[in-house]
Amino acid sequence: MQAFTDLFLAIDQSTKTTKKLEALVRFFEKASDEDKVWAIALLSGKRPKRAVRSGNLRNWTAEISGLPAWLFEETYHIVGDLAETIAKILPPAEHQVEYSLSDWMSFIQSLSKLDPQEKKAKVLWAWNHLDPWSCFVFNKMMMGGFRIGVSQKLTVKALAQYTGKEESDLAHRLMGNWQADAVDFKTLIIDKKAADDLSKPYPFYLAYQIDSEVEELGKPELWQAEPKWDGIRGQLIIRGGKHYLWSRGEELISDKFPEFDPSPSLIPDGTVFDGELLAYRNDQTLGFQELQPRISRKNLSKKILQEAPVIMRVYDLLEWKGKDLRERPQAERRELLEQVFAELPDNQIFQLSPKISFSGWDELREIRSRSREEGHEGIMLKRKEGIYQVGRKKGDWWKWKVEPLSIDAVLIYGMRGHGRRANLYTDYTFAVWDGDKLVPFTKAYSGLTDAEFREVDRFIKQNTIERFGPVRSVKPELVFEIAFEGIQASKRHKSGIALRFPRMKRWRKDKKANEANRLSDLKDLLKLYPSASQ
Repeated sequence: MQAFTDLFLAIDQSTKTTKKLEALVRFFEKASDEDKVWAIALLSGKRPKRAVRSGNLRNWTAEISGLPAWLFEETYHIVGDLAETIAKILPPAEHQVEYSLSDWMSFIQSLSKLDPQEKKAKVLWAWNHLDPWSCFVFNKMMMGGFRIGVSQKLTVKALAQYTGKEESDLAHRLMGNWQADAVDFKTLIIDKKAADDLSKPYPFYLAYQIDSEVEELGKPELWQAEPKWDGIRGQLIIRGGKHYLWSRGEELISDKFPEFDPSPSLIPDGTVFDGELLAYRNDQTLGFQELQPRISRKNLSKKILQEAPVIMRVYDLLEWKGKDLRERPQAERRELLEQVFAELPDNQIFQLSPKISFSGWDELREIRSRSREEGHEGIMLKRKEGIYQVGRKKGDWWKWKVEPLSIDAVLIYGMRGHGRRANLYTDYTFAVWDGDKLVPFTKAYSGLTDAEFREVDRFIKQNTIERFGPVRSVKPELVFEIAFEGIQASKRHKSGIALRFPRMKRWRKDKKANEANRLSDLKDLLKLYPSASQ
């Protein structure tokens, strides 16, 4: 456990990739095979489920530390992280045990089967046997929210240095629904058969956003253009007479999308499609929000399936007749994909994502400007000679998103942030006018500079009207331009409006509160962009 704690601190306290890489390799060289597997799982986001409610942890900490509940909460909001707050408040441990990372993970997993009093006894025992930093890491793992500032790509690079294996091979091995307590290091990383799991997807290739002039990409004839769809990125795998549907987040989601159950009867064995899952009804693509119940609900009702049937709009072919095609040029993969679709039986679940024909960048720029009206969020540009790479790499895939929608709104509530922003009010609620009343319609916490956040924080502290725990209502004076990608009607919100990806575009110091937009302006946007709101 101490070695993993040291790794956590080395990564958390450094901004240099080389230092993080060195720490990872050093850990793999020293750790047991069991600890290696658990470390890989945790670093890859395969966290165990929350074993103990945070409310119980708060109460137990306050009880054994002697702090009143209000002071604990104030301390938490200053520190900004519950696991760290607990570790700092707890009395010093009376004893320490030499448990390994895998020992502690087994300990944490055993908690879920215990009644509340048994859980309390075991957690208090653990706290009394861990030094403060190891206690912090233990708390993070126990609470199911373990995150660390290292990408899976860097973990793979460290494993490649440690094992001498190719990064692409290791990235493929770590894909899939493996469990740290059900696989050993040799099977997962070393043995050849580890990569032969029929259900495993390929590592996804991710695009970079174009932030400069598109002309900098060179001659337009070198590029293939497609619509950028706003759905769930997925790979559909047909192997061994079965189908497996994976999300970009490496979740097996086949059971959430029963529409694809007939796939093995439609698509030849040894095929892997890369594409976008989209809600689709009456020959029209619906908004992203229609897909959310498929992921968030444990049980899919007949109503959900009927209201938002799903298709896959396919834009790449990664495997055909059991052969990996990722090293072939984009244009060649696309040509083969078109041949596959030409031979597919008629069906209601697969569509070929269309290419966009254009003769120059100005023409494509004009096509992009109509994206929202046509039901997508911009343009994808793929170099015709480019291969299908692993992760987010610049060069061959670019996303050229349409400009966001925006609205001017009034700041009415502020809440403290977390982490390095724990002492500042950085999480805001915004409102627009409905008659002479301000109606809250969205929250945002990104888009300002550090200096602007500090300035808004001072305003909130000096202009507080009421306090509600960590939240303050403030004088409605500050106006901000709120940018967002989509808008939809919502019964859950008082305004009747919900935004997709809201953020602060700029602080409108040139505007007074009474000049902010009205609720009717948001409703007009719903009518203006129906494809973004359905």
